[in-house]
Amino acid sequence: MIDPPPTYRLPDLTRLGPVHLQVRNLARSVGYYEQVIGLRSITQPDAQVVALGPEGEDRPLVWLHERPDASPVPPGGHLGLFHFAILLPDRAALGRFMRHLGERGEYAGSADHAVSESLYLSDPDGLGIEVYADRPRSSWKRRGRELHLTTEPLDLRGVLAAGGANPWTGMPDGTVMGHVHLTVGDLPAAEEFYHRALGLDKVVWTYPGALFMSAGGYHHHLGTNTWSSGPPATDTDARLLRWTVVLPSAADVAAAGESLAHAGYAVTQSDDGVSAADPWGTVMRVTAE
Repeated sequence: MIDPPPTYRLPDLTRLGPVHLQVRNLARSVGYYEQVIGLRSITQPDAQVVALGPEGEDRPLVWLHERPDASPVPPGGHLGLFHFAILLPDRAALGRFMRHLGERGEYAGSADHAVSESLYLSDPDGLGIEVYADRPRSSWKRRGRELHLTTEPLDLRGVLAAGGANPWTGMPDGTVMGHVHLTVGDLPAAEEFYHRALGLDKVVWTYPGALFMSAGGYHHHLGTNTWSSGPPATDTDARLLRWTVVLPSAADVAAAGESLAHAGYAVTQSDDGVSAADPWGTVMRVTAE
């Protein structure tokens, strides 16, 4: 079971596109995302902006925008990005990535969420990253009307063993942006914007301090939480500049924009889609395949 929005509902084929991040030192961040995370630069060198994607594909997952005076994320965090989550195609790839981190001496947090298995890192500016693999949908369980999503210790040895003997050679073909998780100031206001106006289904709504939403029955394309009391990130902070929702057609984009506007939110239109900011200033771009 899920809790669909009362009016407009996003199509089942909704997926996420790239995130745009503001960082302090572009060369340092590109090095981290290439050498540690395993993405590769897929744009020509630029003084201020670089796109990175999986091996063998020219599809960006992360855009890095340089701002030399940007401040790192403080220990208590900001309202805005909690983490963005890169979805690997299978558990074997997660195991190879885990071994790669160990060989480099990189620290990562970990968790078993029942629907997925996850590793957590922070980039040089303190921006949160999750790298994860899903369990088969047939194994996902429900708790009443909600999907069962939890946080338990990860079977580190099991994941590592799943990687086999093959070396890590970077984010493989089929790697996508799985979800984005935001820290917000108020869950009811987040529900109004992302569920009632944008049209995401509510999937998990009794997890302490959090609300998870998706399209097409996925465990979540968007997480929101109130785990930080920090102010919204500003223009001079390392931060999420915008994230991307990709819909099947231009007609779907227009319908989503109309739903947001009808709910009273300011919507900006351009040739390739619409944009809107949530109540805490986090910008979301809605575009078509």
